[in-house]
Amino acid sequence: MRVIIVEDEMHNYRLLKGMVEKLRPGWEILEGLESVKSTVEWLTNNSSPDLIFMDIQLTDGISFSVFDEVQVDSMVIFTTAYDEYALRAFQVNSIDYLLKPIKQEKLEQAIVKFENLVKPQQESNAIKPDYKELLQAITQGEKKYRKRFLVSGATAFFKLDTDDIAWFYTQDRVTTAVTFAGKEHTIDLTIEKLEEQLDPEMFFRTNRSTIVHINAIRKFENHFGGKLILRLIHPFDEPIMISRLKAAEFKEWVGN
Repeated sequence: MRVIIVEDEMHNYRLLKGMVEKLRPGWEILEGLESVKSTVEWLTNNSSPDLIFMDIQLTDGISFSVFDEVQVDSMVIFTTAYDEYALRAFQVNSIDYLLKPIKQEKLEQAIVKFENLVKPQQESNAIKPDYKELLQAITQGEKKYRKRFLVSGATAFFKLDTDDIAWFYTQDRVTTAVTFAGKEHTIDLTIEKLEEQLDPEMFFRTNRSTIVHINAIRKFENHFGGKLILRLIHPFDEPIMISRLKAAEFKEWVGN
């Protein structure tokens, strides 16, 4: 693998370079760059590397400016010291990041994720991260919600749009997304994390183990003790129970 590192602090550059060389001694680190300008010049005059480690805040500006100046076909792992809210923007855009100070264990996880994506990234349905959308979420503080998931098939990875998901459920600590077409896909997130990342106008957490899409609802019925029984559209025939404490909130959500 051919790699470049974009980092304006020499200490951080040497640290990251050393860890990459230790974890993947067969990889070739082509260059260390420290600014938006030098990165644009290098990418303009050289073939795209397989992977770029890129700091967000560089000496001459924010690194997202690079994507406005030159076509970047490489996969990117960002290194950042941004706070938790900004990191959420990375998560919902399916873009990987390393939080400074970088730990070898986290670097290893990011590299493995990159390696798993190399093959499907070459296919026509490869996920193309929206760097401009990510930048807007960070700089403007606009709350962004997850639009897609990366899921694994038998031989490759592919994207699953949230608009195609009717409901989520968790069982034995495994979370599953069920599409409107009735297909099931394992999602590597807890119900709690999903609730944070999904648009609350479209999704509602009905109980401890399920989240439903507004368009998957057929009707709901009163049940004893102030509870509700939710009926989903065909072919989802399993009723979902909504507690008395959530019943009023659910009715208000449906009405909006």
